[in-house]
Amino acid sequence: MTASTIVLLVLSAFAAFGLSFYQYLFKAKKKGRVFFFLAFLRFVTLFSIFLLLINPIITRKDLETVKTPLPIVVDNSQSIKELGQDSLAAALSAKIAGNKGLKDKYDVQLYTFADGFESGKPLDFKGKQTHIDQVAQNLKQLYRNANYPVVMLTDGNQTIGNDYVYSFRENTAVYPLVLGDTTTFLDLRVSQVNVNKYAFLKNKFPVEVFLQYSGNKTVNAVFNIMQGNAVLHKQNISFSKNKKAESLSVLLSADKVGVQTYRAVISSAEPEKNRYNNVKNFAVEVIDQRSEVALIASINHPDLGALKRSIETNQQRKVTILKPNEVKSLQDYNVLILYQPDASFKTILEQNKNAGLNTFTITGLSTDFNLLNQYQDQLNFKMTSQREDYLADFNSQFNMFALDNIGFEQFPPLVHPFGTITTKANVSSLLQARIRNVKTDNPLMVFSETGPSRSAFLLGENIWKWRVESHLNTKSFEQFDIFIDKTIQFLASNSKRKSLVVNHESFYNSGEVIPVTAQYFNKNYEFDENARLTIQLKNKKTNSSKTYDFLKGTAEYKVNLDGLDAGQYTFTVNESTSKTQYNGSFEVLDFEIEKQFVNPDLARLQQTAANTNGAVYYADTADKLIDFLINNDNYKAIQKEITKKSPLIDWIWLLVLLAITLAAEWFIRKYNGLL
Repeated sequence: MTASTIVLLVLSAFAAFGLSFYQYLFKAKKKGRVFFFLAFLRFVTLFSIFLLLINPIITRKDLETVKTPLPIVVDNSQSIKELGQDSLAAALSAKIAGNKGLKDKYDVQLYTFADGFESGKPLDFKGKQTHIDQVAQNLKQLYRNANYPVVMLTDGNQTIGNDYVYSFRENTAVYPLVLGDTTTFLDLRVSQVNVNKYAFLKNKFPVEVFLQYSGNKTVNAVFNIMQGNAVLHKQNISFSKNKKAESLSVLLSADKVGVQTYRAVISSAEPEKNRYNNVKNFAVEVIDQRSEVALIASINHPDLGALKRSIETNQQRKVTILKPNEVKSLQDYNVLILYQPDASFKTILEQNKNAGLNTFTITGLSTDFNLLNQYQDQLNFKMTSQREDYLADFNSQFNMFALDNIGFEQFPPLVHPFGTITTKANVSSLLQARIRNVKTDNPLMVFSETGPSRSAFLLGENIWKWRVESHLNTKSFEQFDIFIDKTIQFLASNSKRKSLVVNHESFYNSGEVIPVTAQYFNKNYEFDENARLTIQLKNKKTNSSKTYDFLKGTAEYKVNLDGLDAGQYTFTVNESTSKTQYNGSFEVLDFEIEKQFVNPDLARLQQTAANTNGAVYYADTADKLIDFLINNDNYKAIQKEITKKSPLIDWIWLLVLLAITLAAEWFIRKYNGLL
């Protein structure tokens, strides 16, 4: 408090005393106790007002000792328990965190980590993943601009996240306390299996397998890929001191529709400490892409045979060549190829208005373009009777599906009437028409997608010459047949709009987060933000079921199904207001990544310690680590002078006192007839 403030307080006290004396005692005829009490109340009132106006501040200086933070982070993942170090980890963390010498010198904080980073959570060693990188990221946020040591009790085996070796800051010295036996054991392991999630029926799909070996002697092993009890692939593998890994590529046949589960297994006659990592399950969803294609033409042309042979090179396609009057029901087909439609196609086009089948329209010299203008709105034809030869230019910007340029520019010209062809909205050109060396604005082949409806147009006949030319250039029909097959696949792969759309995978690995997302649309196909979605999950084997609520996110609803055991599950998603339902299923494969390890990752822990000027310690040297931290002069407590400024009197209580004195003075004066 400054001298000027003290002077003001003294003057305020004299002023309050003088005013109260003048008002009650100076001219009073009777100076009884009532007048003295009223004068006192007036003095308190006036002095309180002066205090509020002056607001005196008291400045106080305190010394505060700031200790260096010492975070002790303990690996709470399942791998610690699998290595038999859970009890030791709990005992060591309690010993270090409770050491009196460390507490006197450091601000000791105990954290646990697995797939998350937490404080105060009891150790249970049930974490499904090990994310060491997040330890570094969270400590950076908690202790900004501080120089501190980190004691990390872990086996060093990280399963998710960025490489933790380079994640810790330079001013953070990491002292890993290694959990687990560092003795190298003989171990064979299926480390990784790469496979596409989907395959087509009757096709072959590739499987890439990576095998690893730990040990120093030569070992002969057998690798199998199995489905159930059937061996689909068998191969002998040899490992040695100098050959620690092997990669294999295998082709498997997709013979059954649905989710197919396989096992990659490596075995040998040698004893192993951990055989769980000798097996890795994987799955592939086999899709049946069988399509019935109706090739409708009123004329005979070599293109018809070329298209049929090209499409049917895919065993999942069947092509039926029909006259327009031979089509009984469009519901028997998945795709329509309308070859040079003329007046006889009118009935087919009318029927397809209701059937909604996707169409591949090929036009030429025998096409009725007036009819086409009436029954489609992707292209507008203004044609003449003059014949023209059109060459093709490939559009490299085409992105409706992946397609390579198979040499379209060198193919023979297609024949088509001369005229103007105008494209409309939602049309993407694959090939542009060219007359000799002159580019035109006319397309030669286009694709269109509007909602669930898809269509394709080839504007020229004699495509059979393209197939022959492709064979002459490559000695195979394969490139041309793939081009036609992708066209048919595009037309056969449409999906109609649904009010409830649920996204999920066909299979997951156990221990992973299993997200299921959903979107619910109203009748105008607008996202409904007020929908109430629930999912009922049922285990096929145990028949046990659980119900979860979806949480609303940005333009979708989401639920995470955690902690599911390996097995097959069916589920039903319900929207409570409209009673809309979606039924689905998925399989959880038996794979726990935390059971894959037989040794701690000592090399990476040593590298982490070296990068941060720390050191590696072991369970039997924990006391040395404690002594080192206690005696380390690099980490000293810092004394800070803290200046605190606070009001002499709390203004709220001063207002209360002011109200009490004013009220008391008024009532006493009223009672004594002084008003």
